[in-house]
Amino acid sequence: MAVAMAVDALIGWPAWLFARIGHPVTWLGRLIHFLDTSWNRASDPPVLRRAAGVAAAVLVIAPATALGWAVQSALASGWLHVVVVGVLAWPLVALRSLHDHVAAVAHPLVSGDIAAARSAVAQIVGRDPATLDDAGIARATIESLAENASDGIVAPVFWGALFGLPGILGYKAINTLDSMIGHRTERHEAFGWAAARIDDVANLIPARLTGVLFVLLAPNRSQAWSCMLRDAQRHRSPNAGWPEAAIAGALGVRLSGPRIYHGSIADEPWLNEGARDPAAADVLTGLKLYRYAMMLLAAAFVALALV
Repeated sequence: MAVAMAVDALIGWPAWLFARIGHPVTWLGRLIHFLDTSWNRASDPPVLRRAAGVAAAVLVIAPATALGWAVQSALASGWLHVVVVGVLAWPLVALRSLHDHVAAVAHPLVSGDIAAARSAVAQIVGRDPATLDDAGIARATIESLAENASDGIVAPVFWGALFGLPGILGYKAINTLDSMIGHRTERHEAFGWAAARIDDVANLIPARLTGVLFVLLAPNRSQAWSCMLRDAQRHRSPNAGWPEAAIAGALGVRLSGPRIYHGSIADEPWLNEGARDPAAADVLTGLKLYRYAMMLLAAAFVALALV
């Protein structure tokens, strides 16, 4: 997993490679889209749609995990095994992509180009960017950085560290299912029930681990720790609140709160209520904290490998 993180940090997933073959997540996405359009029928009763969603989750997760096991079993042992598995796991770690997407918001925001910042933040959050002022853009970006640090890097490498390719491939299947069908909408309330529940369980430990990483590197660790423990459970997600509350305390800013999705106001509670609103400089500080956290995680993997 340290090899996977290092390769991704250096080169990411190049655009020319994506143009030629896509990406493992897009391959999974095609299968999930096919199952959603074929099995998730509005004419079926909710109990049947829920059962179809359970079957769809199994049909996506089981082959991905089995493929990882088959490939890993065929590889020779030793350090060559470590390098090859790391390279094969590299596309499943979104370390460089997350950094670049957040930096694409931070730089125009710092320079005062609000239009460019809104355009960039629309690539990483679902809320209406036209309604966001400078503080709203900074808040949305920092929240996305914290949540995706958990879902996109810490969780996959956590399961990869435990189980190798089966672990990281299985997790990416779970997370992609949740991102596509695990929504509380009329269409996916029943069909995506299993995907959402499985994702909640898969992220239970990684989300809290991500929060701890942010706390350990915070300028004021006691403040970040108390904020995480106090506010994490106020978040609508059972997991996302942990890294978001931790980074809110680490940066000394308030996150979450009311926001607008598709013209409707979502009255979410504040994390670190009473703190100041974030500014453009806080996004850059958050990125720095993210880089150090990922380096600490990779160093921990190396240390464990050498024990």
